Amino acid sequence: MDSHHAYLTGDCLIQIFTFFNEEDLISASSVCKDWHEAAETPWLWRRMCLQRWGFCNLAVVGSEHVRRAWKRYYLQRSYLDMKMTKGRSGGDYTCKSLRGHTGRVVGLVYLQGNLPQLPDLCNCNAVVCSASTDGTVRAWNIQNGAQLWCSPVQSPLTAIVSDGEHGVVITADSTGLIKTWQGQTGQEAASYSAASPNCTLLQYNINNSCFLSVGTSQGAVCTLAGSALTRKSSLVVCDSFKVNILLVSPDKRWILAGTKDNDDLSPKVICTESLTSPSEDEEPLCQCLPVSGCQVAVFIPSQPARLAIIHHKGRSHNKALTVLDVSIKKTKYKTEIQVQQVESFTLTLNNRAPCILLEAKDSNTLVVAADRGLWVYSLKGALLASFEDHTEPISSICVDSFRVVTASRDLSLRVLTWRNDRDQGLTLESRYHLLGGSHAMSRGFTHVACDYSSIVASVEGNDGKDVLKAYSFTS
Repeated sequence: MDSHHAYLTGDCLIQIFTFFNEEDLISASSVCKDWHEAAETPWLWRRMCLQRWGFCNLAVVGSEHVRRAWKRYYLQRSYLDMKMTKGRSGGDYTCKSLRGHTGRVVGLVYLQGNLPQLPDLCNCNAVVCSASTDGTVRAWNIQNGAQLWCSPVQSPLTAIVSDGEHGVVITADSTGLIKTWQGQTGQEAASYSAASPNCTLLQYNINNSCFLSVGTSQGAVCTLAGSALTRKSSLVVCDSFKVNILLVSPDKRWILAGTKDNDDLSPKVICTESLTSPSEDEEPLCQCLPVSGCQVAVFIPSQPARLAIIHHKGRSHNKALTVLDVSIKKTKYKTEIQVQQVESFTLTLNNRAPCILLEAKDSNTLVVAADRGLWVYSLKGALLASFEDHTEPISSICVDSFRVVTASRDLSLRVLTWRNDRDQGLTLESRYHLLGGSHAMSRGFTHVACDYSSIVASVEGNDGKDVLKAYSFTS
């Protein structure tokens, strides 16, 4: 066979192989030399990876390994996806109970997680940190269930966030004392007193500089900078009502701050630079949103100047979901923030639901949870799917590119996975339950967090001692 004919044969085989699944490709590689060479082509496996997942990054493996890296990555990730889709106990995942706290868990965060973009999905020891009313922060290796470190006891903790980029955990306690902890060792790095019994924490990084905005009980947003927690600014956004809505846009250009505790107040969108680099000569650049009675909000991931808010609809008890775009308008004499309504539609939720949860996926999908129900909407208000898989209220949800996980007071987690349907577009399918133990010992799940290959949730103990449950899926 001449070289030109061989090239055409190989190219045709590659085109044919794009319609095969991974099992067919592995079988095809043993048919003959031409089939084997075509089935081992890095371009083929790279194309299959990008068609299936849309984002992969194998640059870190080095050029000498790239030839086999795409195939290995595809087979490993598709196998892991299959296990996470089926969720069969005893084979697809392991479950560890993480015990040590002697109080309620008030929050948990991944300090080090497993990302789907990385080439080796098996080589990751995920670390989760939890904060409790027992006054301690604890770090856990969720694969083996080991406690890595525990902070000294202080006043009951009320909030926790992490800065994975710098390997730091940040907590607030009931006196308003904010502390940072080194993620590797658990050593205290810095502290700052916000003098607030209830603090809402928001951590973000801009150009490799770290910032922490703190919502206080007095209605202010205080912004701290760097590892030393140096105060940069303080801005009152809802006088005398605690700030318990505090979000940053994906591009870190906007901060949303407000309260859930007053139906007559509107949240404010603030230019981040006004908080991190305030000018003595200019007023902070901020603007009230044209809605009041905000319950929950989220920025749309792929459209950083767009946000969705669930709020009271007029004086009624009905809820509406409104989508807003934020922009800057500059004139010769001033610069101001403009907020424009894009969509607004009424939600049919249980008005007595203790809490409403809202998350966003990509540019056009919103996930809403209230009471025992879960709903998926487009940004234009079309109901794409609805579920009621729980017998008790949903207390927490986690949404990523692969799945949605709901945690409930019925002591179960429900896993639902995304699927791109050729006719219906993006859909969500309910898959399986992960159980948290016995109601004789526990009152239900309270928080849940996920990385790509694991799920961690906190279980409220009847004895006042909460436990973490860690579910690890292995490829």
